[in-house]
Amino acid sequence: MGPTAGKPPATMQAVRFDRATGELRLAEVPTPAPAAGEVLVKVAACGICQSDVRRIDGEIEPRLARYTPGHEAAGVVAAAGSRVRRWAPGDRVVLAAGRQCGECAACRGGAGADSCTDLRLPATHHDGVWAEYAVTSETALVPVPDAIPLEQATVLSGAVATPYGAIETARLRPAEGVGVWGLGGLGIHLVQLARLCGASPIIALDIRPAARELALGRGADLALDPANTRLESYIRGVTDGRGLDVAFDFVGRACSFGQARAVLGDRGRLVVVGTSLDVGEAVPEFASMRHDQTVVAHTGYRVRHLEDVVGLVGRGRLDVSASIGAVLPLARVAEGLQRMRERDGDLLRLLLRP
Repeated sequence: MGPTAGKPPATMQAVRFDRATGELRLAEVPTPAPAAGEVLVKVAACGICQSDVRRIDGEIEPRLARYTPGHEAAGVVAAAGSRVRRWAPGDRVVLAAGRQCGECAACRGGAGADSCTDLRLPATHHDGVWAEYAVTSETALVPVPDAIPLEQATVLSGAVATPYGAIETARLRPAEGVGVWGLGGLGIHLVQLARLCGASPIIALDIRPAARELALGRGADLALDPANTRLESYIRGVTDGRGLDVAFDFVGRACSFGQARAVLGDRGRLVVVGTSLDVGEAVPEFASMRHDQTVVAHTGYRVRHLEDVVGLVGRGRLDVSASIGAVLPLARVAEGLQRMRERDGDLLRLLLRP
Protein backbone atom coordinates (compact mmCIF):
# COMPACT_ATOMS: atom_id res chain seq x y z
CA MET A 1 0.00 0.00 0.00
CA GLY A 2 1.31 3.43 -0.91
CA PRO A 3 0.89 6.77 0.85
CA THR A 4 -2.59 8.15 1.39
CA ALA A 5 -3.76 10.24 -1.55
CA GLY A 6 -5.71 13.47 -1.30
CA LYS A 7 -9.38 13.85 -2.15
CA PRO A 8 -9.97 13.74 -5.93
CA PRO A 9 -10.96 17.06 -7.53
CA ALA A 10 -14.53 17.68 -8.66
CA THR A 11 -13.48 17.95 -12.31
CA MET A 12 -10.71 16.55 -14.48
CA GLN A 13 -9.21 16.74 -17.96
CA ALA A 14 -10.31 14.01 -20.35
CA VAL A 15 -10.14 13.36 -24.08
CA ARG A 16 -13.65 13.31 -25.56
CA PHE A 17 -14.67 11.94 -28.95
CA ASP A 18 -17.94 12.80 -30.70
CA ARG A 19 -18.92 10.04 -33.12
CA ALA A 20 -21.32 12.20 -35.13
CA THR A 21 -18.95 15.10 -35.79
CA GLY A 22 -15.62 13.27 -35.55
CA GLU A 23 -14.39 15.91 -33.10
CA LEU A 24 -11.64 14.85 -30.69
CA ARG A 25 -10.84 17.37 -27.96
CA LEU A 26 -9.52 17.77 -24.44
CA ALA A 27 -12.36 18.79 -22.13
CA GLU A 28 -13.05 19.57 -18.49
CA VAL A 29 -15.51 16.95 -17.22
CA PRO A 30 -16.77 15.78 -13.82
CA THR A 31 -14.44 13.35 -12.06
CA PRO A 32 -16.28 10.00 -11.82
CA ALA A 33 -17.22 8.75 -8.36
CA PRO A 34 -16.70 5.02 -7.67
CA ALA A 35 -19.77 2.94 -6.85
CA ALA A 36 -19.76 0.54 -3.89
CA GLY A 37 -17.63 -2.12 -5.61
CA GLU A 38 -15.52 0.20 -7.74
CA VAL A 39 -12.18 1.97 -7.51
CA LEU A 40 -11.15 5.39 -8.83
CA VAL A 41 -7.61 5.47 -10.23
CA LYS A 42 -5.50 8.55 -10.88
CA VAL A 43 -4.03 7.68 -14.27
CA ALA A 44 -0.23 7.91 -14.52
CA ALA A 45 0.00 6.74 -18.13
CA CYS A 46 -2.36 5.42 -20.80
CA GLY A 47 -1.61 3.73 -24.10
CA ILE A 48 -2.65 4.39 -27.70
CA CYS A 49 -3.67 1.17 -29.42
CA GLN A 50 -4.50 0.52 -33.07
CA SER A 51 -8.07 -0.35 -32.01
CA ASP A 52 -8.39 3.15 -30.53
CA VAL A 53 -7.31 4.63 -33.87
CA ARG A 54 -9.73 2.44 -35.81
CA ARG A 55 -12.68 3.50 -33.64
CA ILE A 56 -11.84 7.16 -34.00
CA ASP A 57 -11.34 6.77 -37.77
CA GLY A 58 -14.67 4.96 -38.13
CA GLU A 59 -13.26 1.55 -39.13
CA ILE A 60 -14.74 0.08 -35.93
CA GLU A 61 -18.20 1.39 -35.05
CA PRO A 62 -18.28 2.82 -31.50
CA ARG A 63 -21.32 1.97 -29.40
CA LEU A 64 -21.33 5.32 -27.59
CA ALA A 65 -22.23 8.64 -29.20
CA ARG A 66 -19.69 10.55 -27.09
CA TYR A 67 -17.02 8.94 -24.98
CA THR A 68 -13.47 8.99 -23.63
CA PRO A 69 -11.28 6.60 -25.67
CA GLY A 70 -8.50 4.34 -24.39
CA HIS A 71 -8.30 0.97 -22.65
CA GLU A 72 -4.69 0.63 -21.44
CA ALA A 73 -3.70 2.41 -18.23
CA ALA A 74 -1.84 2.25 -14.93
CA GLY A 75 -1.87 4.62 -11.99
CA VAL A 76 -2.52 5.08 -8.29
CA VAL A 77 -5.76 4.43 -6.41
CA ALA A 78 -7.42 7.74 -5.55
CA ALA A 79 -10.64 6.51 -3.90
CA ALA A 80 -12.45 3.25 -3.25
CA GLY A 81 -16.15 2.39 -2.99
CA SER A 82 -17.82 1.47 0.30
CA ARG A 83 -17.61 -2.30 -0.26
CA VAL A 84 -13.98 -2.35 -1.45
CA ARG A 85 -11.59 -3.96 1.03
CA ARG A 86 -8.56 -4.92 -1.06
CA TRP A 87 -7.61 -1.48 -2.37
CA ALA A 88 -6.83 1.80 -0.63
CA PRO A 89 -5.71 5.27 -1.75
CA GLY A 90 -2.06 5.25 -2.73
CA ASP A 91 -1.94 1.69 -4.08
CA ARG A 92 -0.10 1.36 -7.41
CA VAL A 93 -2.21 -0.57 -9.93
CA VAL A 94 -2.66 -1.49 -13.58
CA LEU A 95 -6.16 -1.67 -15.03
CA ALA A 96 -7.36 -4.75 -16.87
CA ALA A 97 -9.36 -3.90 -19.98
CA GLY A 98 -12.76 -5.08 -18.78
CA ARG A 99 -15.15 -4.63 -15.86
CA GLN A 100 -17.36 -7.50 -14.77
CA CYS A 101 -20.97 -6.89 -15.70
CA GLY A 102 -22.44 -7.78 -12.31
CA GLU A 103 -25.47 -9.35 -13.97
CA CYS A 104 -24.45 -12.69 -15.55
CA ALA A 105 -24.69 -15.99 -13.64
CA ALA A 106 -20.98 -15.93 -12.76
CA CYS A 107 -21.16 -12.40 -11.38
CA ARG A 108 -24.33 -13.15 -9.40
CA GLY A 109 -22.49 -16.09 -7.87
CA GLY A 110 -19.68 -13.82 -6.68
CA ALA A 111 -17.04 -14.78 -9.26
CA GLY A 112 -14.43 -12.29 -10.43
CA ALA A 113 -13.87 -10.58 -13.75
CA ASP A 114 -12.19 -13.66 -15.28
CA SER A 115 -15.44 -15.63 -15.01
CA CYS A 116 -17.78 -12.89 -16.26
CA THR A 117 -19.47 -13.83 -19.53
CA ASP A 118 -20.34 -10.25 -20.52
CA LEU A 119 -17.36 -8.06 -19.72
CA ARG A 120 -17.95 -4.32 -20.07
CA LEU A 121 -15.07 -2.81 -22.01
CA PRO A 122 -13.66 0.73 -21.75
CA ALA A 123 -14.37 2.95 -24.78
CA THR A 124 -16.99 0.40 -25.84
CA HIS A 125 -19.52 0.12 -23.02
CA HIS A 126 -18.33 3.04 -20.90
CA ASP A 127 -15.75 5.83 -20.86
CA GLY A 128 -12.13 4.82 -21.38
CA VAL A 129 -8.89 5.87 -19.74
CA TRP A 130 -7.53 8.84 -21.71
CA ALA A 131 -8.20 11.04 -18.71
CA GLU A 132 -6.76 12.17 -15.41
CA TYR A 133 -8.94 9.65 -13.55
CA ALA A 134 -10.65 6.38 -14.49
CA VAL A 135 -13.07 4.18 -12.59
CA THR A 136 -13.25 0.39 -12.77
CA SER A 137 -14.44 -2.60 -10.73
CA GLU A 138 -12.28 -3.72 -7.83
CA THR A 139 -11.71 -7.11 -9.49
CA ALA A 140 -10.22 -5.55 -12.64
CA LEU A 141 -7.06 -4.23 -10.98
CA VAL A 142 -3.62 -5.79 -10.51
CA PRO A 143 -1.07 -4.46 -7.99
CA VAL A 144 2.16 -3.04 -9.42
CA PRO A 145 5.37 -3.41 -7.36
CA ASP A 146 7.35 -0.25 -6.67
CA ALA A 147 10.19 -1.59 -8.83
CA ILE A 148 8.06 -1.44 -12.01
CA PRO A 149 7.52 2.03 -13.51
CA LEU A 150 3.85 2.71 -14.13
CA GLU A 151 4.61 3.48 -17.79
CA GLN A 152 5.88 -0.09 -18.21
CA ALA A 153 2.83 -1.44 -16.38
CA THR A 154 0.67 0.34 -18.96
CA VAL A 155 2.43 -1.56 -21.74
CA LEU A 156 1.66 -4.81 -19.92
CA SER A 157 -2.07 -4.03 -19.90
CA GLY A 158 -2.48 -4.60 -23.62
CA ALA A 159 0.62 -5.18 -25.71
CA VAL A 160 1.95 -7.93 -23.43
CA ALA A 161 -1.06 -9.47 -21.69
CA THR A 162 -2.87 -10.15 -24.98
CA PRO A 163 -0.04 -12.17 -26.62
CA TYR A 164 0.54 -13.90 -23.28
CA GLY A 165 -3.09 -15.02 -23.36
CA ALA A 166 -2.64 -16.13 -26.98
CA ILE A 167 0.24 -18.39 -25.92
CA GLU A 168 -2.07 -20.08 -23.43
CA THR A 169 -4.72 -20.45 -26.13
CA ALA A 170 -2.10 -22.11 -28.37
CA ARG A 171 -1.02 -24.51 -25.60
CA LEU A 172 2.57 -23.73 -26.55
CA ARG A 173 5.18 -26.14 -25.16
CA PRO A 174 9.00 -25.90 -24.94
CA ALA A 175 10.93 -26.87 -28.10
CA GLU A 176 7.94 -26.29 -30.38
CA GLY A 177 8.50 -24.34 -33.59
CA VAL A 178 6.69 -21.00 -33.74
CA GLY A 179 5.94 -18.52 -36.51
CA VAL A 180 4.77 -14.98 -35.80
CA TRP A 181 3.11 -13.05 -38.66
CA GLY A 182 2.98 -9.29 -37.96
CA LEU A 183 5.52 -7.63 -35.66
CA GLY A 184 3.61 -4.66 -34.29
CA GLY A 185 3.24 -3.99 -30.58
CA LEU A 186 1.55 -7.35 -29.94
CA GLY A 187 3.60 -9.54 -32.25
CA ILE A 188 6.97 -8.30 -31.06
CA HIS A 189 6.05 -9.15 -27.46
CA LEU A 190 4.81 -12.56 -28.57
CA VAL A 191 8.34 -13.20 -29.83
CA GLN A 192 9.74 -12.30 -26.40
CA LEU A 193 7.23 -14.47 -24.58
CA ALA A 194 7.74 -17.44 -26.92
CA ARG A 195 11.46 -17.25 -26.20
CA LEU A 196 10.70 -17.21 -22.49
CA CYS A 197 8.56 -20.33 -22.96
CA GLY A 198 11.40 -22.20 -24.67
CA ALA A 199 9.93 -22.27 -28.20
CA SER A 200 12.41 -23.29 -30.91
CA PRO A 201 12.81 -22.18 -33.59
CA ILE A 202 11.02 -18.81 -33.44
CA ILE A 203 10.45 -17.38 -36.91
CA ALA A 204 9.31 -13.74 -37.15
CA LEU A 205 7.66 -12.46 -40.34
CA ASP A 206 7.00 -8.85 -41.38
CA ILE A 207 7.37 -6.83 -44.55
CA ARG A 208 9.24 -4.08 -42.65
CA PRO A 209 13.02 -4.53 -42.31
CA ALA A 210 13.05 -2.54 -39.05
CA ALA A 211 10.46 -4.86 -37.55
CA ARG A 212 12.46 -7.93 -38.52
CA GLU A 213 15.60 -6.44 -37.03
CA LEU A 214 13.79 -5.65 -33.78
CA ALA A 215 12.40 -9.20 -33.61
CA LEU A 216 15.89 -10.66 -33.82
CA GLY A 217 16.87 -8.50 -30.88
CA ARG A 218 13.83 -9.68 -28.90
CA GLY A 219 14.54 -13.39 -29.30
CA ALA A 220 13.59 -14.55 -32.81
CA ASP A 221 15.91 -17.13 -34.37
CA LEU A 222 14.98 -16.04 -37.90
CA ALA A 223 13.26 -12.98 -39.35
CA LEU A 224 11.77 -13.32 -42.82
CA ASP A 225 9.98 -11.17 -45.37
CA PRO A 226 6.55 -12.75 -46.03
CA ALA A 227 6.78 -11.47 -49.63
CA ASN A 228 9.50 -14.06 -50.32
CA THR A 229 8.09 -16.49 -52.88
CA ARG A 230 10.11 -19.37 -51.43
CA LEU A 231 8.87 -18.82 -47.89
CA GLU A 232 7.11 -22.18 -47.51
CA SER A 233 10.06 -24.26 -48.64
CA TYR A 234 12.44 -22.23 -46.48
CA ILE A 235 10.37 -22.72 -43.31
CA ARG A 236 10.00 -26.42 -44.08
CA GLY A 237 13.78 -26.56 -44.41
CA VAL A 238 14.62 -24.90 -41.10
CA THR A 239 12.11 -27.13 -39.29
CA ASP A 240 13.59 -30.32 -40.82
CA GLY A 241 10.49 -30.78 -42.93
CA ARG A 242 8.08 -30.89 -39.97
CA GLY A 243 6.60 -27.44 -40.37
CA LEU A 244 5.52 -25.19 -37.52
CA ASP A 245 3.86 -26.44 -34.35
CA VAL A 246 2.19 -23.08 -33.75
CA ALA A 247 1.57 -20.09 -36.02
CA PHE A 248 0.40 -16.78 -34.58
CA ASP A 249 -1.29 -14.48 -37.09
CA PHE A 250 -1.41 -10.86 -35.90
CA VAL A 251 -2.16 -9.62 -39.43
CA GLY A 252 -5.38 -11.59 -39.89
CA ARG A 253 -5.63 -11.15 -43.64
CA ALA A 254 -6.06 -13.81 -46.30
CA CYS A 255 -2.39 -13.71 -47.32
CA SER A 256 -0.99 -14.19 -43.79
CA PHE A 257 -3.61 -16.81 -42.94
CA GLY A 258 -2.81 -18.77 -46.08
CA GLN A 259 0.93 -18.64 -45.50
CA ALA A 260 0.63 -19.72 -41.88
CA ARG A 261 -1.73 -22.56 -42.74
CA ALA A 262 0.58 -23.81 -45.49
CA VAL A 263 3.58 -24.24 -43.15
CA LEU A 264 1.78 -25.89 -40.22
CA GLY A 265 2.95 -29.35 -39.33
CA ASP A 266 0.78 -32.29 -38.31
CA ARG A 267 -1.39 -31.33 -35.32
CA GLY A 268 -0.21 -27.74 -35.79
CA ARG A 269 -2.22 -24.89 -34.25
CA LEU A 270 -2.96 -21.61 -36.03
CA VAL A 271 -3.97 -18.80 -33.66
CA VAL A 272 -5.52 -15.71 -35.25
CA VAL A 273 -5.08 -12.88 -32.75
CA GLY A 274 -7.59 -10.06 -32.95
CA THR A 275 -9.63 -9.20 -36.03
CA SER A 276 -9.01 -7.73 -39.46
CA LEU A 277 -11.02 -5.78 -42.01
CA ASP A 278 -10.80 -8.62 -44.54
CA VAL A 279 -10.39 -11.67 -42.33
CA GLY A 280 -13.46 -13.17 -44.01
CA GLU A 281 -11.39 -13.75 -47.15
CA ALA A 282 -9.51 -16.46 -45.28
CA VAL A 283 -12.59 -18.59 -44.55
CA PRO A 284 -12.31 -20.82 -47.66
CA GLU A 285 -8.82 -21.87 -46.50
CA PHE A 286 -10.38 -23.82 -43.62
CA ALA A 287 -11.45 -26.49 -46.12
CA SER A 288 -7.84 -27.51 -46.64
CA MET A 289 -6.89 -27.96 -42.98
CA ARG A 290 -5.54 -31.48 -42.49
CA HIS A 291 -3.81 -33.91 -40.15
CA ASP A 292 -5.56 -32.76 -36.99
CA GLN A 293 -4.52 -29.16 -37.53
CA THR A 294 -6.64 -26.60 -35.71
CA VAL A 295 -7.47 -22.92 -36.10
CA VAL A 296 -8.58 -20.82 -33.16
CA ALA A 297 -9.23 -17.12 -32.65
CA HIS A 298 -7.89 -15.24 -29.65
CA THR A 299 -8.96 -11.80 -28.43
CA GLY A 300 -7.85 -9.91 -25.33
CA TYR A 301 -6.79 -11.43 -22.02
CA ARG A 302 -7.90 -12.31 -18.50
CA VAL A 303 -6.95 -10.57 -15.26
CA ARG A 304 -4.83 -13.60 -14.34
CA HIS A 305 -2.81 -13.10 -17.53
CA LEU A 306 -2.09 -9.52 -16.49
CA GLU A 307 -1.12 -10.73 -13.01
CA ASP A 308 1.29 -13.22 -14.58
CA VAL A 309 3.10 -10.71 -16.79
CA VAL A 310 3.40 -8.20 -13.94
CA GLY A 311 5.00 -11.01 -11.95
CA LEU A 312 7.39 -11.87 -14.77
CA VAL A 313 8.56 -8.26 -15.03
CA GLY A 314 8.77 -7.89 -11.25
CA ARG A 315 11.01 -10.97 -10.99
CA GLY A 316 13.24 -9.84 -13.82
CA ARG A 317 12.22 -12.59 -16.26
CA LEU A 318 10.64 -10.23 -18.80
CA ASP A 319 12.03 -6.83 -19.82
CA VAL A 320 9.72 -4.28 -21.46
CA SER A 321 11.85 -1.23 -20.68
CA ALA A 322 12.67 -0.79 -24.38
CA SER A 323 9.05 -1.09 -25.53
CA ILE A 324 8.04 2.56 -25.11
CA GLY A 325 8.68 4.80 -28.08
CA ALA A 326 7.39 8.08 -26.61
CA VAL A 327 5.31 9.49 -23.77
CA LEU A 328 3.22 12.51 -24.81
CA PRO A 329 1.11 14.83 -22.66
CA LEU A 330 -2.63 14.21 -22.90
CA ALA A 331 -3.06 17.49 -24.79
CA ARG A 332 -1.01 16.04 -27.68
CA VAL A 333 -3.32 13.07 -28.25
CA ALA A 334 -4.00 14.11 -31.87
CA GLU A 335 -0.26 13.99 -32.57
CA GLY A 336 -0.06 10.53 -31.04
CA LEU A 337 -2.94 9.28 -33.19
CA GLN A 338 -1.35 10.67 -36.33
CA ARG A 339 1.95 8.97 -35.51
CA MET A 340 0.08 5.68 -35.17
CA ARG A 341 -1.63 6.20 -38.54
CA GLU A 342 1.60 7.05 -40.31
CA ARG A 343 3.50 4.14 -38.78
CA ASP A 344 0.72 1.55 -39.08
CA GLY A 345 1.29 -0.99 -36.30
CA ASP A 346 4.04 1.03 -34.59
CA LEU A 347 6.91 -1.16 -33.38
CA LEU A 348 7.04 0.62 -30.02
CA ARG A 349 4.20 1.77 -27.78
CA LEU A 350 3.05 5.38 -27.66
CA LEU A 351 1.78 6.50 -24.27
CA LEU A 352 -0.09 9.53 -22.99
CA ARG A 353 0.54 11.17 -19.62
CA PRO A 354 -2.45 13.05 -18.13
